[in-house]
Amino acid sequence: MTTAGASRSDAIPQVLAGPILRRVSEQRLALWVAAREPVRWRLKLTVDGDDQPLLDRPLTDAEHTKLRFGGQLRVYLLDVELTTPLPRDQLIHYNLGLQGDGENSHHWHWIAEWAPHLCLPGHDSPNFILKHRLDRVFHGSCRRPHHPAGDGLARVDLELQNSTAEQRPALLMLTGDQIYADDVAGPMLHACHEVIRRLELPVEPLPAEEPADSEALRLHPYGFYHRDDLLPHSEFNEAVTERFFGGVRKPVFTSASAGNHLITLAEVMAMYLLVWSPRPWELVDDHIPVSLPRERDRYLEERQTLLAFRQTLPQAARALAHLPSYMIFDDHDITDDWNLSALWESTAYEHPFSRRIIGNALVGYLVNQAWGNTPERFGEHLKTLNQLLANTRDGRLDAATLDQLIDALLASQQWHYTLDTTPPLVVLDTRTRRWRSEVSRARPSGLMDWEALTEFQHELIGRDSVIVVSPAPVFGVKLIEVIQAVFTWFGQPLMVDAENWMAHRGAASVLLNIFRHSRTPANFVLLSGDVHYSFVYDVRLRHRPDAPRIWQITSSGLKNQFPGALLDWLDRINRWLFASWSPLNWFTKRRRMRIRPRSPRGRSRGERLWNGAGIGEVCLDASGQPRRIRQLGADGRDTEFDAPTTDARQLGRTSREST
Repeated sequence: MTTAGASRSDAIPQVLAGPILRRVSEQRLALWVAAREPVRWRLKLTVDGDDQPLLDRPLTDAEHTKLRFGGQLRVYLLDVELTTPLPRDQLIHYNLGLQGDGENSHHWHWIAEWAPHLCLPGHDSPNFILKHRLDRVFHGSCRRPHHPAGDGLARVDLELQNSTAEQRPALLMLTGDQIYADDVAGPMLHACHEVIRRLELPVEPLPAEEPADSEALRLHPYGFYHRDDLLPHSEFNEAVTERFFGGVRKPVFTSASAGNHLITLAEVMAMYLLVWSPRPWELVDDHIPVSLPRERDRYLEERQTLLAFRQTLPQAARALAHLPSYMIFDDHDITDDWNLSALWESTAYEHPFSRRIIGNALVGYLVNQAWGNTPERFGEHLKTLNQLLANTRDGRLDAATLDQLIDALLASQQWHYTLDTTPPLVVLDTRTRRWRSEVSRARPSGLMDWEALTEFQHELIGRDSVIVVSPAPVFGVKLIEVIQAVFTWFGQPLMVDAENWMAHRGAASVLLNIFRHSRTPANFVLLSGDVHYSFVYDVRLRHRPDAPRIWQITSSGLKNQFPGALLDWLDRINRWLFASWSPLNWFTKRRRMRIRPRSPRGRSRGERLWNGAGIGEVCLDASGQPRRIRQLGADGRDTEFDAPTTDARQLGRTSREST
């Protein structure tokens, strides 16, 4: 849309976000970047200490894909096939030169000029290292900008500054909730609208009587803090709905914080720019778009919290520019409880408005996350998206083409992926290939269906060790899972986010059988997030204590935390009810497993859960077994998860625990 009074384009930063370093191998390098105008790119690669560059040339049209969102935003993926392989275990400097239209072909603008905040002290460009094995991995999830905790991505930057090239992590794995589309602070929503206005992002017709399009949404009196009243509702004649909701109209979107839920594609795109880069914030003014005293007070409080988030965004952006970064969605990237049950799915997808809202978030995930994981996989979807953007007329998107793209993305089964690293890293899609309950449509679905789990098992055959990314922990806190089961039994799984691997009998049985299979890898490292606290379990089979060896390592959140007092009580009650001697352990689906919790340093004796925003660190030995597991706090408060004691009597007690 073009708005009267919009600032001239020369007041907009030429590069709005990135580069973010994405998929890296010996033969390939992928970089994600968002720019204001059409630009030509030049890539320079130099091994540390060498005068002669490995590569120094303009990129061809085939090596970059451009998506033009409105008048002033282009999103690029620079995907370069390398004829000279990148060396392993050496620091490689990379630099991006750019030229605008009509510029002299001999003059290039380099990163130190247009994004100096991306350069580490003493360097004039970012750099990375391609490890021959995954010896050190950073991982984390749940980055909620307006949470008062610090930012774990900024802590990654501090670690980079304090690490030698040999000590640098091999990669950064973001395990879900990279944005919160369903939980947006008022000042963040205002910032999205300012970015949309300044970048002239297109107006989107909405499948609703009111508001009719994204411009009407922006001006609607319910546009701030009351969007939950605009979101679609549905009526169902299901017996369970009649029983527990009294047949009333119930909200499609179940987030408790949906007052500012992102709705349009432009809002989603603006949100990604604002959480990944400090530059788009230069387009945002201090206007307060609410007037009621209570809302104004809330707005000002949230603005102070977001100010702290903005202050560390340069460090977070620098971390993403230096580490190969891989991503997978969880629910908040789209909306809370996404695909929790078959009833949730039918409620959401049968309503055109809610289907559009979910679909817009999925388009945003495709462009800003999935594309860089597997650049070769989404050609047809990107072709449709390009057609949609190219056919924008009078600043308005074509609703039919957008819905066509959303239909294709909702049917896609290509969000999971595997990295051919040592050990291999297998990233699971636990959101879109659900095993729906055969007992009741309202019961939680399994996190993966039988076919997806079978494909996962085939991926494991012949591997000695493997790192598996499951956004939700495979082995979670037993008490919390019991509470979720109780609420599910009463027909209220949405009240407690009843999403865990053990909630669905079929999915749990197949997954646990995979661990027990004779050809399964000897070492499993399970990386998870989702829960807003961190913990580590050592898991073994009761009748095969030597193999496989399983480590459940959960790090959450990057910028989020569980309510402290509540978590302390849950931790304590969990230890009482599910101690080693407790007969309750034999009623669990994991009764054939021996689960030994690791104690985080700095917690009281016996406590197992660590509550603090930050980034997880796993150091692996040559066989793929963890030799060190830490949670690096965004506030500088670190903890190491100590391996269970080897004292014979203590081993006998703890090895029978099923937490």
